[in-house]
Amino acid sequence: MLNLLSFIFGIVSLVIVIPATIPLLGWANWIALPLIVIGVVLGQLSSSNAGRNFCIVVMLIAVVRLSLGGGII
Repeated sequence: MLNLLSFIFGIVSLVIVIPATIPLLGWANWIALPLIVIGVVLGQLSSSNAGRNFCIVVMLIAVVRLSLGGGII
């Protein structure tokens, strides 16, 4: 059950992160990062690692995009 919740948080975060790759929408990553962290924590508490790993991949995409934009743009 926790793995499913982790996947749901990861998918919702991915829906936010994908448009945030467009220039001047990088601020949306700051909205997605707390959701991703919740997904990682839920994935860590579950018996399976798939949801956690998916959230970590989404987190890496968001963090790389934030670092390229200087944290804001």
